Amino acid sequence: MDGVGTSRDNNGADAKPSDEKSASLRPESAAADDPASTRSASENASDKTTAGERASAQQDAPAEAATTDEPEPSLDDTAAEPEELPPLDPKIDPEAEARKEHERRRALRSRFWSSASGFWGRSGDRLAWPLTIGLLILVLLTVAAQYGVNVWNRAIFDALEKKEAPRVFWLAAIFFPLAAASVCVGVVSVYARMSTQRRWRAWLSDHLLDNWLKNGRYYQLNLVSGDHQNPEGRLTDDLRISTDAPVDFAVGVTTASLSAITFIYVLWTIGGALSIPLGDTVVTIPGFLVIAAVLYAVIASGTMTIVGKRFVAVSESKNQAEADYRYQLTRVRENGESIALLGGEGEERAGLNRALVTVLRRWRALCGQHMRTTIVSQGSGIIAPVLPIILCAPKFLDGTMSLGEVMQAASAFTIVQAAFNWLVDNYPRLAEWSAGARRVSSLMVSLDALERAETGEGLNRIKRGETTDAALRLKDFSVSLDSGKAVVDDTDVVIKKGERVLIAGSSGSGKSTLVRAISGLWPWGGGEVDVQKDARLFLLPQRPYVPTGTLRRAVAYPGAAEDWDIETIGEALERVGLGHLKDRIEDDQPWDQTLSGGEKQRLTIARVLLHRPDIIVLDEATAALDPKSQDDLMKILSEDMEGLTILSVGHRPELERFHSRKLTLERKRGGAKLVSDILLVRPPGQPRLIQRLLMRGGPADRAA
Repeated sequence: MDGVGTSRDNNGADAKPSDEKSASLRPESAAADDPASTRSASENASDKTTAGERASAQQDAPAEAATTDEPEPSLDDTAAEPEELPPLDPKIDPEAEARKEHERRRALRSRFWSSASGFWGRSGDRLAWPLTIGLLILVLLTVAAQYGVNVWNRAIFDALEKKEAPRVFWLAAIFFPLAAASVCVGVVSVYARMSTQRRWRAWLSDHLLDNWLKNGRYYQLNLVSGDHQNPEGRLTDDLRISTDAPVDFAVGVTTASLSAITFIYVLWTIGGALSIPLGDTVVTIPGFLVIAAVLYAVIASGTMTIVGKRFVAVSESKNQAEADYRYQLTRVRENGESIALLGGEGEERAGLNRALVTVLRRWRALCGQHMRTTIVSQGSGIIAPVLPIILCAPKFLDGTMSLGEVMQAASAFTIVQAAFNWLVDNYPRLAEWSAGARRVSSLMVSLDALERAETGEGLNRIKRGETTDAALRLKDFSVSLDSGKAVVDDTDVVIKKGERVLIAGSSGSGKSTLVRAISGLWPWGGGEVDVQKDARLFLLPQRPYVPTGTLRRAVAYPGAAEDWDIETIGEALERVGLGHLKDRIEDDQPWDQTLSGGEKQRLTIARVLLHRPDIIVLDEATAALDPKSQDDLMKILSEDMEGLTILSVGHRPELERFHSRKLTLERKRGGAKLVSDILLVRPPGQPRLIQRLLMRGGPADRAA
C-alpha cells in the first residue's frame, strides 16, 4: 500500500459472506526483504506473468519482458511472421479444456449479471424502471414510424404509376411531418438510451468502487492470485463497454423483433402466393416473400456465426495486448527518474517495441476476423434490397402486383432482413461486450473471495479486537500464506500506551509483513491483534503516497485540505524541515514528481503532526533521510508528541536512542520468530554499561 497516514478502523467493517465462486486467495510471496513495504501496487503487478494464449490472455498486468540475446523484433515482423503457438501437451484433453473454459466463461457472465441487474432492484437507481419503460414505448413508436413510411412508400409509387398528380402532391406534403415525427422519436430514443447507460454505469461503478476500496481490498488484491490485474482498466473501459452494449442490444433486439413481426405480416399480405408452372403442374408457394426472407436470414446469420466463431477470443487477445502495452508505458512514466538516471531508455524502448509488436500482431488477427465478417455483412447489405424486387418481378409483369406493392414489399423485405440479421451486424460488438463483461466479473470474483476471507470462511484469518489497558496486544499471533506456510509464527507481545518499540531483524525476516498484519493490511494468519479502543492508527511506509492537487492537499491527506488553515499547515512544514515550501502551499503541481524521496518522508511526518494519531507504525519511514535529519524527525515524534505509541521497522542503529524497547525477529524454519525483547531505556540510577552487560547474559522476553 503506497498510502501514507491512512487511518483505519480497528474493528473493520462487517462483511457479508458471498455465495459466488472465487479465485484462490494466494499471496504471491511474503517477499524477500518485505517488498510490500518498498514497492507500489503497480510494481508488484509487474512480477506476475500474463495468462497463456489459450486462455485468451485474461490477465491485464503484464510481466516484464525478459532480456535475451536474440535480435529485437521489428515492427515489420507483424506482417511477415505468424505468431508461433506453444506445442500442445499430449496429456491435456482439448475437449475437456474447452468445456472447462466454456463453464468458466458462463460462470463469469452469470456473476456479472447477478450484480449488474441490481440496477433494477430495490437498491437500484430510482429512474431505472421509468427509463426502461420509456425506452420500450419509444421502440414501439419507432416501429410505428417505420410502418407509416412503408405505407407511404406504397402510396406514392402507386400514384406515380397511375400519374395521379394531386395525390402525389398531397403525399409529398404529408411526408415532411411524418419524417419530422420519426426524427423526434429517434432523438428522444437516443437521450433515453444514453441516460440509461450513463446511470447504469454510475450505479455499477459505485457498487464496485465501494467493494474495491473497502477494508484495504485494493491493496490485498496485489497479494493474491487471480484474474484481477489492472483493476483501473476494468473499472473504466471494461465497465463502460459492459453497461453500454447491453442497453444497445436490448433496444436493438426489441426493435428487430417488433419490426420482424410487423413487416412479415406486410410481406405475407402483399406477396400472397407465388405460382410456378412446372410442366403440366403448377407449384404454389404461399407467403413466398416471407419464406425467402427467413431462408435468406438463416443463411446470412449462420454464415456469420461460422465465420466469426473466433471473434471473441481474438478480441480478448487484442484487448490484453493493448493493456500490456499501456501498462508498460505507464511504468515508464511512473519510474521516469530512475530510468533516466540509469540511462535505461534503450532497454525500455526494446521492451515497448516488443509490446507494440504484440499489439500489432493481435490487430492483424482481428483485422482478418473483421474482413471475414465484412464479406457476409457487406454482401448481405447489397443483396437484400435487390432480391425482393427480383422475386416480385413475375407478379408485377403479369399484373397481379402494382408498382407500389413491389416497392412496399422491397422496403419491408429490407427491414425484415435488418431485423433477422441483427446478429450479423452486431456480432463484433457482442464479442467485445463478452470480453469486457468477463473482465469486470473476474474482478468481482476476486473481491468476493476477499469478502469471504474477512469472515474467516475457508481461510485462517487474524482476529482483530480492542483493549483498554494497552496500545497493542498480540496473542498467539502468526502471519502466513493461505496455504498455511508461516511467515511469522507464535508471537505474544504487549505494547503499552506511549511505548516506542523498534522491530529489528535481517532482511527478509518478515518485519514489514508483521507491521502490515498489525495494521490490518495483511489479513492472513492466526491469533489475535487487540488495538487500543478508539485509537487512530497510522501506517507510514518507506515509499510515501503523494496525491495529485495542491501541496496543501498532499500534507492534509488522508484528511481534506480544508480541515486545517494555511498557517497550521505551514507550521507543520516548518517543523519537519520543509519551510522553503510554505509559500507554495496552494500550488497545484505534480508533487509526487517534484519532491525528493527524503522530502516525501518529511511530508509524512508533517501529516502525523496534523492528524495526531494515537499509534503510528513506521516501516523504514526515515530510510531516505540522512542521519541528522532522521534524528531531528524522530526527536519530534518521541519527545514533542506526548503519549504517542510508536512501532518502527528499521536497520539503522541510531534509531535505538529514540525507542524504549527493541524486538528482534529471526528467520527460522517454520516462520520467523521473536527471539529477543530488550529494554532500551536506562532505568533511573543505573549506568547504561551495566544494563548492557546484564542484557548480554541472555535476552529476556518481556511483555513490557
